[in-house]
Amino acid sequence: MPHSKRSPGRSRWYAFHSRGRTQRGGRGYALWRHIWLVLPILAGCSTVPLSTALPDSTSSEALSAWAPYTLPGKRSTHYTRDAVGLRAEADSSASLYRRAVRVEPAELGRVEFSWLVPALIAGADLTLRDTEDAPVRVMLAFDGDHATLSARARRQFELAEALTGESPPYATLMYVWDNKAQLESVIPGGRSDRIRKIVVDSGPGHLGQWRQHLRQIANDYRHAFGEDPGPLIGVALMTDSDATRSAVTVWYGEVRLVAADGSRR
Repeated sequence: MPHSKRSPGRSRWYAFHSRGRTQRGGRGYALWRHIWLVLPILAGCSTVPLSTALPDSTSSEALSAWAPYTLPGKRSTHYTRDAVGLRAEADSSASLYRRAVRVEPAELGRVEFSWLVPALIAGADLTLRDTEDAPVRVMLAFDGDHATLSARARRQFELAEALTGESPPYATLMYVWDNKAQLESVIPGGRSDRIRKIVVDSGPGHLGQWRQHLRQIANDYRHAFGEDPGPLIGVALMTDSDATRSAVTVWYGEVRLVAADGSRR
């Protein structure tokens, strides 16, 4: 499959929040109830290293690579570093901690990440729009050939671009912890088939424990979308509890990309 390419210095990725709400009957409601809130981020340079370890307190370069991003109209989840890891505190909130990257399809290898979840979000269910919260998510955004999208997806993308001035990513793959979904199941996005969630932890069995995950990016993408991936253009973390109006605190460890040849750069 052909994939669109972006010029160096202008590569972008856009993370979607699938539950943007506007008061019924209010300005823009008819538009927002059909689409995600689209969030643009610019990639800084033409050469992007594959290592995306979370920043430490001594690395100004790493600190500039990862940054929190607030979703319009949403309370922010607070991301801070402590002695345990990257602490995410959500209180009826949803926001991202993210980094732009550029990894071509031939270079895609694996993503390694870890998280610690003390408690699940009561009532959360990623299969339902109204309760689609997750204590932890690792999100990968991909570029691709927008001409191959379905007519419905193109309409959504055109509307999103008209509202924001930016085009959404071709596809977003998430790794998630759900309350009850089957392990390795794929949950499609509630409002777009260009989001797919792979359940890598489920239920209360491993609460309070560090969970380590190693995933083959291209294989997971093919499993979730049924096609080959395009360039990887963004990585993000997201802890959200706005749909259930609840509070949750979790920790993330390193997020690292490893090239297809096994090298870490």
